[in-house]
Amino acid sequence: MSGRFLRRAKPGTVVQKLCIKAILEQNLITDGDRILIAVSGGKDSSVLAWALSALRPALKKDYQLKALHISSDFCSCCKKSALSSKLESWNIPFEDLFVPVIGRLKEGRKMNCYWCSTQRRTELLKYAVEHDFNKIALGHHLDDIIETFFMNMTAKGELSAMPMLLRYRKYPVSLIRPLGYIEEKQIIACAAEQDIIKSVCTCPYGVNSKRRDVRKRIAEFTGGSSAVKRRILKAALEGACDSST
Repeated sequence: MSGRFLRRAKPGTVVQKLCIKAILEQNLITDGDRILIAVSGGKDSSVLAWALSALRPALKKDYQLKALHISSDFCSCCKKSALSSKLESWNIPFEDLFVPVIGRLKEGRKMNCYWCSTQRRTELLKYAVEHDFNKIALGHHLDDIIETFFMNMTAKGELSAMPMLLRYRKYPVSLIRPLGYIEEKQIIACAAEQDIIKSVCTCPYGVNSKRRDVRKRIAEFTGGSSAVKRRILKAALEGACDSST
């Protein structure tokens, strides 16, 4: 897909084209899939839901969608009514599940992004298995993947990143990231075009995240170049040695 097309096409068209490219190249969706979309109310997962619904005719694949929002005991900023209305307009069933993320902390432990992510992922897997979903779609985009690549490299000494398709060995469920070829700025533009941006949710524990520091350093390193970031993505995906867990 040429850079000229990405610059000139409408934001929604760009997102759809890149999403199709990811799905086909990475074999993310097949006929008969039952896909559970993890929706936070933020731009990324909302654009993901919109795209997966809109792309059905183009993909020519028979798959079912459902959206699951996980509420917690520390953040209530998600506008659930607005989120539910949007999903309904895209013909995606919606369910809200409460999880006491802070309530599960052991004595002496502090709340952090890793703990929250672990609890949410556990509940997503549990729900998917119990309700016969074989895939969970997450809203991670290109910038998320390369940020994780750098974080793992500098903090763990590992050349690993978020795979776009992750097969679990212990569960009959796979994780897919259909937005993996899409930059955050492209998602923001699409969200504004589709009137999705108004439902954005921000996490109060993400303000001082290490990811924000890595994001700033990547911006400085790449100079904001989309071409450079896509080359890093290629290296990150090739560096992910294993696509199952």
